[in-house]
Amino acid sequence: MEEFLKQIEKNKISLIRLWISSASVLELIKKYSLDENLLIKRYAFALLEYYILVVRNNEKSKSNYAIIDFIKYLKKHNIKINEFFLLFLAFKDALIDFANNEKIKSSFLEKRVDFYFKTILSELLDIYSKSIEQVESALNKSIDIVDKYVLMIRCDIEGKITSISTAFCKLTGYEAFELVGENFDILNYPNSQKEKIEELKNTLKSGQMWSGVLKNVKKDGEIFWLKTTILPTFDSNSNIIGYDSINEDITSSIELKNKQKILIEQSKSAAMGEMISIIAHQWRQPLQAISILNQKLPMIKMLKGEISDDILEDVTNGINLQLDYMSKTIDDFRDYFKPNKRKEETNIENILNKSIDFLSYLLKLNSIKINFINSSNSKIEVFLNEIVQVFINLIKNSCDIMIEKDIEKKEILINSFEKDGKLFVEFEDNGGGINIKIMDKIFDPYFSTKNNKNGTGLGLYMSKIIIEQYSFGKIYVENSENGAKFTIELPLKIGE
Repeated sequence: MEEFLKQIEKNKISLIRLWISSASVLELIKKYSLDENLLIKRYAFALLEYYILVVRNNEKSKSNYAIIDFIKYLKKHNIKINEFFLLFLAFKDALIDFANNEKIKSSFLEKRVDFYFKTILSELLDIYSKSIEQVESALNKSIDIVDKYVLMIRCDIEGKITSISTAFCKLTGYEAFELVGENFDILNYPNSQKEKIEELKNTLKSGQMWSGVLKNVKKDGEIFWLKTTILPTFDSNSNIIGYDSINEDITSSIELKNKQKILIEQSKSAAMGEMISIIAHQWRQPLQAISILNQKLPMIKMLKGEISDDILEDVTNGINLQLDYMSKTIDDFRDYFKPNKRKEETNIENILNKSIDFLSYLLKLNSIKINFINSSNSKIEVFLNEIVQVFINLIKNSCDIMIEKDIEKKEILINSFEKDGKLFVEFEDNGGGINIKIMDKIFDPYFSTKNNKNGTGLGLYMSKIIIEQYSFGKIYVENSENGAKFTIELPLKIGE
């Protein structure tokens, strides 16, 4: 259902046109001489926002100012209750047609659309059955609620603030009289987001709704972030007479994302340092081989007096072979740290093979055996390099703990399988497990169990972010009979 809502938010005009162009709605517009432009620009957008709000919150959204205002408009035109029903039935049909056009049709979706249609309609019919005086009373009550709880600003056509809610004043630290008469720009953070503000103004002048995130500043200079929706308001002749701005304070969410970005960058730097160390180890063997081959030529010349073409070719081929290996190592390293711009379709075996290849020298040097059991052939869509980074981190953590504890027979079991429409990947070592006292802390940033002071405490935190936020999966840990077992759940590709 969330995907359906996202498509609606992207294509509101298309959905509204489907609704307004239906036969029953056109008949009502003609019968009661309704202003089609006003119906679209002022009320249709409000109904759509109301629908999205109810579905997202999975509940009735009572005392909605815009919807009550719409009902008042229809009642003033003497639209009968059965015609009101037909108007909203056409809205439901438009939702289904929209889903079909976007190719996201399913029986589940149709049932959910019907459920929310009935949920919303039952409330609206209850309001519509009241007298116009009662509707106006509800409208006034709604205005009081908006003033107290909703971050709302109303501006004239020039962008000067004409009214502002108490809730907005409380957030910004301003008194209403300090803002009324001032330009809306007074709240914008200075010298930033100029292009966004220009886009906002152009969109509104064209009579369209604008939605986006704005960086603002309070009276005391503190920065805050708003998710903002601005709608033009129209007079009876469909002329723009002002703008209404509805806002949501998302400062805490933005600050959390910024902190996560810093931690992610630190994690990437730490991971790069580890990978450089691995490459340095991997290069020692080919560099040693090149050195030996290079010394072979003067040795042969000293002993035999000359170097044959066959020997020269043999040495040259040997050096080229080692250089090719070193070049491939660098290419792999470069690709590993190249950020993915889009998800790739692959299978779990490919991802694990890439991860193990990176660590082949470390595994060989420390006699660590990987046992990989795979029963999954389905496709998954992932940011490949990021998932490889997670797998490398889990394998290397197991290697480090087994080396640190000097485990005699070091083994890592990787088991991948499908269950309930998901892919499960288990990483289990025989390093003795994790102390139960710290089990709930190991995914915290900067928490490390490594005694050699080489741990940054960011690897598992980064892994959790990648799996849960970027891959819509889960990662968790438990102790098995022999050691720690990390389990990753990933959604399988739809249709496989």
